[in-house]
This record gives sequence, structure tokens and C-alpha cells, in this order.
Amino acid sequence: MALAALFIVALAETGRVPVDNPATHLELTMIHEAMVLEYSGRYLALLEWAAGLKLAVFLSLIVNVFAPWGIATTVTPTAIGIGLLVYVVKTAALAVFIGVIECMFAKLRLFRVTDLLGVAFILALLGLLFFYILRS
Repeated sequence: MALAALFIVALAETGRVPVDNPATHLELTMIHEAMVLEYSGRYLALLEWAAGLKLAVFLSLIVNVFAPWGIATTVTPTAIGIGLLVYVVKTAALAVFIGVIECMFAKLRLFRVTDLLGVAFILALLGLLFFYILRS
């Protein structure tokens, strides 16, 4: 449940297609991209790079918390190389999954985004509750 909640929040926070469609240029329907319309050139490139880094951080967090296999436990070149390779494969698989979701779903209406984020909140709350119930 926590994985689904964090995944929904990652999609919403990075402005991916179910929540926001960066290809449209209607200022009333865009959530994240309306701020970007004022920039061009190197400043736009920096904003796009920051958005990519934000997505990479969210993907790294999801991959390393919910799929921790392959993390290097020793500081040898072989272990670090295998860990890096496994990390890249897991992150690429999650990025492909996000691409599939973007191809399957259309952009949600602006008033439906709060419902999606409410579902993420309830999933996170239930995940936390079940974690403490099953732990004791």
C-alpha cells in the first residue's frame, strides 16, 4: 500500500500524464507547466533538468526502499559494479512502467486529481496502520 501511495505521489509531484500533461499549453489546465512558459534557452534547460532529477530521485527512492535486492554490502569494485548494474536495471524497469502508464491513461480532469491524491493518502495511512498492527 505504501508503494502504491508513493508511486501516485511521485506521478503527481513530477507532473506525469495522469495528473498533468506537459504537451498541452493551456494555462488553465496545466499544473506544473504553467511556470515553465516564461522561460526559454538555458533557463528552460535548467528547469527541465531539475524536473528530470526530481523524477530520478523519486525513482531511486521507490526502487531502493521497496526493492532493496542487489545493493552492495561490501566496498569492493565487483560488488559496487553489480549493485550499480542492478540499480540501473530496476530504475529503467520502473521508468518503462511509468511510460506504459502514460500511454494507457489520459490526463485526469483537474477536479479528479484531488481524488487521486486522496487515494494515495488513504493508502499510505492504511500501510502505516497495517505495519504497526502486524509488527506488534
